[in-house]
Amino acid sequence: MLCIQFTFSKIEGVTDYLTTEISTSKQKKFSLVTFVDTPGLVDGDMKYPFDVNKSILWLGDLADLIFVFFDPIGQALCKRTLNLVEELNHKHAERIRFYLSKADEAGHESDRQRVMMQIVQELCKRPGLNRTGFDMPTIYVPNMNSKGSRCANQIEEVCKDIEKTINQTIQTTLNSLEKDCDQIAEMVKDKLAKDSVTASVNLKAKFQGALFGFIGMLLPLLLLATYLVSTKSQVVQVLGEDILATLSLYLGPLARGWQKVPAQYSQYVIIGIVGVALVMLLIAKFASSTKPTLSRKQKKSLLEIRDYVQNTVKSKKQKLYQEYLKQSVAEHDL
Repeated sequence: MLCIQFTFSKIEGVTDYLTTEISTSKQKKFSLVTFVDTPGLVDGDMKYPFDVNKSILWLGDLADLIFVFFDPIGQALCKRTLNLVEELNHKHAERIRFYLSKADEAGHESDRQRVMMQIVQELCKRPGLNRTGFDMPTIYVPNMNSKGSRCANQIEEVCKDIEKTINQTIQTTLNSLEKDCDQIAEMVKDKLAKDSVTASVNLKAKFQGALFGFIGMLLPLLLLATYLVSTKSQVVQVLGEDILATLSLYLGPLARGWQKVPAQYSQYVIIGIVGVALVMLLIAKFASSTKPTLSRKQKKSLLEIRDYVQNTVKSKKQKLYQEYLKQSVAEHDL
């Protein structure tokens, strides 16, 4: 009811005319039924304080059954009502049921037949309501005045139809519960699998970033070392002959290559090597970028949810159905 009121609040004026009555009866699974009585519609210049058509159509999308009651006195054959019924029938033909209400007040059998024929004729004029197998049971609430009435009261059939719909809805909901549990478990499995793939991609990205970063740092160091080796006279005093000899052994080819560079171009070569090193460092930065992954706490939480859904919620399907039967049956029916 809170959900209905919340949505109705978006339709201006509806909540001011929304009232609720609660019954504690459990007979005929009454505790599982929510009846929504909509206002009667009339033609002419009658204006409602809210968009009544929009409200009824919205309720029709939610309801499991839609009852259309034709009053034999007013006959409820106004154009506005039939337009709305036709629109509901177009979207939810399988949910709509037509009834002649207050049938005991329609007079004799001939009068009832005349009223029903008039209603059927009006309905058949509309393509959206003209369908095969049309049925309109007669119903009324028994009272002291209707005890001697010969009118067939098919209100018990209405109760059976409601009960059948309840059973189907409950079964569908429980079946949906099982499917939803499997779907949740599958979603957790997929999420963990995707996270594992992401972690693998991140590890590869970190390795590539480290490799490019190493190359970017190595080039300036090699440049500095070869430059020192190529300028022996200026470095011997600082590093000593032994260290310089070791450097010359390993970096000799690079040093000789550096010596072959003309002096006027050495500056450009240095700038080029430094530029390449900077590019490598930039590549390392972008290559090592990683995507967010689940923490251990999040993985543990997902696994707990999956286990709970599969081992606890899913296994309660039969138990919930038994509880539903106990709650919906009155004591005198046991």
